[in-house]
Amino acid sequence: MIDLRRLHMLRVVYQQGTVTAAAEALHLTPSAVSHQIRELARELRVPLLEPQGRGVRLTSAGRLLIDHADALLARWEEAQAELESYRAGMTGPLRIAGFTTAISGLVAPAAGRLRHSHPDLLVQVRECDTVESMDLLVAGEVDLAVVEPIEGGPPPDDARFEQSALLEEPYIMLVPADHPLARAVSARLEDAAAEGWIVADPGACDHAQRVRVLCAAAGFSPRIVHAATHWPAVWSLVGNGLGVSLVPRLAEGPAGQAVVRVPVSSENMLPTRRILTCVRRGSRRNPLIALGIQALEEAVRDHQTMNDRPRAA
Repeated sequence: MIDLRRLHMLRVVYQQGTVTAAAEALHLTPSAVSHQIRELARELRVPLLEPQGRGVRLTSAGRLLIDHADALLARWEEAQAELESYRAGMTGPLRIAGFTTAISGLVAPAAGRLRHSHPDLLVQVRECDTVESMDLLVAGEVDLAVVEPIEGGPPPDDARFEQSALLEEPYIMLVPADHPLARAVSARLEDAAAEGWIVADPGACDHAQRVRVLCAAAGFSPRIVHAATHWPAVWSLVGNGLGVSLVPRLAEGPAGQAVVRVPVSSENMLPTRRILTCVRRGSRRNPLIALGIQALEEAVRDHQTMNDRPRAA
């Protein structure tokens, strides 16, 4: 018999690259993780890890075991989901992670909806980027994540996860209130080709790269003049006439800024980003997780039924 907890530890070591990093992710000591993996190797009568520089790597037997680990752990998640359906009540906790604009625009409204519909349910929300959210899912620290496909992140067919489309979100142009485009019903990206552009700090997310890619598709290279770590700073820079920006529709800035949100039009493909729900494979039927996904889908419908405000400050 394989101890699934030890199998999970081996998978986290494989993912993190070192026993120390895996122990930190699992909130254990490195010696405890090493001991459990040695016990797993002893039970299976094969070596599972070998040194590689300052880290470790899986042996051939370890890689073979990992190939089966995702399916075994997914089946265990399915079993837990079915058992959960027999338990009385829904008290939680339901732990949801998401990136910044997803938290403010979708997760927080969904959690508020659950607070009213299921007052005994404990919902815990955690703001973090997509890669960290998926690491937390693997480590069992969260149950449900709202993520976006990003370069260098887990692929859509990653066997550890089930990822499903939640929202195809358009980008909007953010311009100063006295800008000529502020009076337009909609604008093309190329209409702002000569402007200075403001982006989120490249070290904080991939917004700058997306702006470059979308502007390149529109036929020009944006002249990026300012970068900010948080959306309120982007709003302030635009509001003070220092440039324009392209932001997801879910992004919000502080009230009172002299900015206008202008819908983007295009003869080809409108600039959008995909937002997904992500859970550990096999866990989607867990009643709590299903309830969380339902609340997120309802938050999306509420968001989509709101009238676009081309002159929102």
